[in-house]
Amino acid sequence: MAKGRLTPAKIMQLGTGFWGSKTLLSAIELGLFTELAKGPIDGAALTKRLQLHPRSARDFFDALVALGMLKRTGSRYANTAETSLFLDRAKASYVGGILEMCNARLYRFWGSLTEGLRTGKAQNEVKTGEDFFGTLYADPQRLEGFLKAMTGLSIGPAQVIAKKFPWKKYRTFVDVGCAQGGVAVEIALAHKHLMGGGMDLPVVQPVFEAYVKARGVAQRLRFHSGSFFKDPLPKCDVIVMGHILHDWNLEEKIMLLRKAYDVLPPGGAVIIHEALIDDARKQNAFGLLMSLNMLIETHGGFDFTGADCRKWMKDVGFKRTQVARLIGPDGMVVGYK
Repeated sequence: MAKGRLTPAKIMQLGTGFWGSKTLLSAIELGLFTELAKGPIDGAALTKRLQLHPRSARDFFDALVALGMLKRTGSRYANTAETSLFLDRAKASYVGGILEMCNARLYRFWGSLTEGLRTGKAQNEVKTGEDFFGTLYADPQRLEGFLKAMTGLSIGPAQVIAKKFPWKKYRTFVDVGCAQGGVAVEIALAHKHLMGGGMDLPVVQPVFEAYVKARGVAQRLRFHSGSFFKDPLPKCDVIVMGHILHDWNLEEKIMLLRKAYDVLPPGGAVIIHEALIDDARKQNAFGLLMSLNMLIETHGGFDFTGADCRKWMKDVGFKRTQVARLIGPDGMVVGYK
């Protein structure tokens, strides 16, 4: 091949990317990584344990090896260090909840992306007359799965927020839209002096309380029942909102920031953490794709840059703002009153 000759390799890899994605999602659905957490096992035995048809089981396992999700020595398969830590359902570090939701819901809804781009309308359950959040919160089993998914999405960034934000200057905090409580727990574990809590709809309370009790911080984390649209936010030194603002349109985003500003004391802070799009809108592909996911999932939601969020914060009165990277595609914007 001549030097510098163009090839379609990158295009083909991206265009068929859903093959590898669905292979991983099916492995999570089958509990493959949890099974392998018990120890290495040969392909025939693994096929039997997972109740797979033998026709393509070997290809399935070896595809996961080639994708870097499994290791194989001879005929014996084992988890990688990453899949052992993050995809074993028995571990507190499990992040597969969000991927389970991707598999069960989003995979099929993304098949209608073109329609969403043409109409500007959500492509999820609303197309069949359901209200996604209303239906979700009415079904305890689906709700718990969703709340666990939010923990999987947020626990890594939460650990960095616990390190990067100057928590020693503050005494109290509340995570608004707290879900299972993953963010609040990580902050509380890292800073023993803090008293905190989470705010969410009443149906979330037993899930939150069970999670914080299991993590050993129930005495310092209190659940605040309410709707962040209809009810005042709890008064505290620091308000955290993670993966909340991107669900809503611009007017609603600014309204939520204003509500946070109103309840914070002078010197208090709000922390917004999301898959922040880079200011040039050229590098953070995940953040941009997440914004397309908001098209699929919501009526008016969209993701945004750090510069966007800083402007909104200043518009509602925050005196000083800053942006900090967290991990992977995630970042936080901090506003100080």
